[in-house]
Amino acid sequence: MKQADATREASARPPWIVATDPPYYDNIGYADLSDFFYVWLRRALAGVHPELFRTLLVPKSAELVATPYRFDGSREKARDFFEAGFRDCMARLRAGHDPAYPLTLYYAFKQAETKHDDNGDGATVSTGWETMLAGVIAAGFTVEGTWPVRTELAGNLKKRVAALASSIVLACRPRADDAPMATRRDFAAALRRELPAAIRRLQAENVAPVDLAQAAIGPGMAVFSRYARVLEADGRPMPVRAALAEINRVLDETLAEAEGDMDADTRFCVAWFEQYGAAERAYGEAEVLFTAKNTSFKGLEEAGVIAGGGGRVRLRRREELEPDWDPARDRRLVDWECAQHLVRAMTAETGGGVAEAARLAHAMGPGRAENARALAYRLYTVSERKGWTEEALACNVLVASWPQIQAGAAALAAGGPA
Repeated sequence: MKQADATREASARPPWIVATDPPYYDNIGYADLSDFFYVWLRRALAGVHPELFRTLLVPKSAELVATPYRFDGSREKARDFFEAGFRDCMARLRAGHDPAYPLTLYYAFKQAETKHDDNGDGATVSTGWETMLAGVIAAGFTVEGTWPVRTELAGNLKKRVAALASSIVLACRPRADDAPMATRRDFAAALRRELPAAIRRLQAENVAPVDLAQAAIGPGMAVFSRYARVLEADGRPMPVRAALAEINRVLDETLAEAEGDMDADTRFCVAWFEQYGAAERAYGEAEVLFTAKNTSFKGLEEAGVIAGGGGRVRLRRREELEPDWDPARDRRLVDWECAQHLVRAMTAETGGGVAEAARLAHAMGPGRAENARALAYRLYTVSERKGWTEEALACNVLVASWPQIQAGAAALAAGGPA
């Protein structure tokens, strides 16, 4: 057992095999939290480990965390301290790591913010991910693999808490000295060629919507980090922030593509939801969208997904849906309605939970049920970007519970109970 500064010394001579959970930018001050336990451990163990407990409180000045209060309130100084320390640490690991084994990083960071690029386009990125990945890539590593690992409390998913369910394990190896350079166009083309398949694979593994954005960072950065440098049109190196924004765009595009397999009524509902949410709007605005999506007010009203009157139109709320709805007898069954009933079953106090959702999924058939699940991913992304937390969490609960719903539907198909 040894306490050491990872940027300057190590407890063993190289080569090393490293598996680490790196610092989380400004999220958690572990040194501050540790004082609560340290004072009591020191009383009990100072004689056993005198080097570890030689200070009255936990040493804090060298902790790699971007907390402004340690730098007279300056966010810039805190950021510079964190970034320089992280780069130094990763460079040291790059020099001493055993090339026969991957370096593995465990990371879970959900904080995101929207920044605008030189063209005025907004893009959502995570400060923690950006800083961590910039340090990894600058040190000469490339991302070779990524695995979402369920590490967090499963109860949070059922409590509808906006918490990640998984940590992402990044497997990194030293980048080849003769790695090629690429233009932004080359990178974007490779990303759109490779990332959608990886996203669909993550969905097939039932990675929850709340985790999908950070899970997609791994395969996206595997494309970016394979190049020695990605150059912008003006010859400047493309920053990690821009690469993360491009990855998020491809994620959005991939989730939107799933709508192509859905019915016209559902495509109308998704477009309306993305523009207006649950708000009521003038009929004229809806008429333009009816034409664009090849549907009609009468048809959507028959499907039970839209309400209107007095020249106004809106989507039906889940609590307005038919309580005794049976998909097997629905004359105009649409994917939107299927998804809303499944979400209601999983989130309403009297919704019936997994058993009711499994009954509905069985009655819908596997095709409709899978479309409803894909739609939940899409609606989660829209809701999170719009700040509609309750709606995002409701969709997340459905996808997180999908293995149990599938199992219940399969049992019903076999003639047993859900």
